[in-house]
Amino acid sequence: MFLNFLDELRAAGIPASLKEHLILLEALDADVIDRTPEQFYYLSRSVYVKDEGLLDKFDQVFAKVFRGIATSFGTQNAEIPADWLKAVAEKYLTPEEMEAIKSLGSWDEIMETLKKRLEEQQGKHQGGNKWVGTGGTSPYGNSGYNPEGVRIGGESKHKRALKVWDQREFKNLDNTKELGTRNIKIALRRLRKFAREGAADELDIDATIDGTARQGWLDVVMRAERRNAVKLLLFLDVGGSMDPWVKLCEELFSAATTEFKNLEFFYFHNCPYEGVWKDNKRRFAERTPMWDVLHKFGHDYKLVFVGDASMSPYEITHPGGSVEHFNEESGAVWMHRMTTTYPAAIWLNPVPKEQWGYSQSVKIIRELMTDRMFPLTLAGLDDGMRELTRKR
Repeated sequence: MFLNFLDELRAAGIPASLKEHLILLEALDADVIDRTPEQFYYLSRSVYVKDEGLLDKFDQVFAKVFRGIATSFGTQNAEIPADWLKAVAEKYLTPEEMEAIKSLGSWDEIMETLKKRLEEQQGKHQGGNKWVGTGGTSPYGNSGYNPEGVRIGGESKHKRALKVWDQREFKNLDNTKELGTRNIKIALRRLRKFAREGAADELDIDATIDGTARQGWLDVVMRAERRNAVKLLLFLDVGGSMDPWVKLCEELFSAATTEFKNLEFFYFHNCPYEGVWKDNKRRFAERTPMWDVLHKFGHDYKLVFVGDASMSPYEITHPGGSVEHFNEESGAVWMHRMTTTYPAAIWLNPVPKEQWGYSQSVKIIRELMTDRMFPLTLAGLDDGMRELTRKR
């Protein structure tokens, strides 16, 4: 039963053994879960997957083997009806019409007006310039045009929204990606600092030969294994504007997990706030409080952010600016806490450096990082590793 599932997992590089397969069948026979696709997904994932980096591959295999089975993944109650968010048309405006659309006002005025319109509006709306809907010129909704507004659902068209209200589905990075990682590994090796720690379980050949020659009998000398003593905290931005950089980030993630044994990683979206996560599929249910991270990992850890820093400036500077939840403290506050706790910190940006000057949010992040932002290139990695090795 499910042998094709086992074969597909192995073909994808997931080390699934027959013993694990039998455990899954025993669990099904014992009725440890409800007979639903969702429950079977989580049960089989917990049995087969022992490394977070393989979660995305498991999802791909599961979707391939069990395609066509109806599930309720991704369905959650929302205050705004889902059918309002379906774009039916994009309204094309002349340059004169675009110039005629005026900015609504400050952040507080925009959010207060949106609240009032949601309370007043009673039905679905398409087109127009006032109500929350699609294909119009109102500051609220999606698939229309307004130079300064709040996008609710849909997809970005003009990259001009002050704030985005939407629930995203992100994928975990795959740390088994090896294509193109060789040069990245070489650049990361600048951060290595070897030390012999732990149990003496490695044969010291030179000392054994020397001791034997001096003593006149076999003198076996053991020593601790030589390991990279550098401790690294890796924070990865995922989803949204980071989608074009997934392959590059996977290569970096794969190289980092190979080079650093003392590596802890977390995901965030756009800007770090009070909670981060390790599984993008469960990011709302299984978050790690940022205070726990700051208290658990010592000051000797090196801190590396990876992200394009492309977002609304309000996501960094204002409480409530996050795109997915209401953050009581601004992203800038949390960035200051993190860089104060971990003085050796850098930000790696996949966006070409010559484009940074066109983004206000990139400028703000660079200021918060005291200009320790480097492009995610081999030269940028080399410079970043040099920065992290400086004594602080």
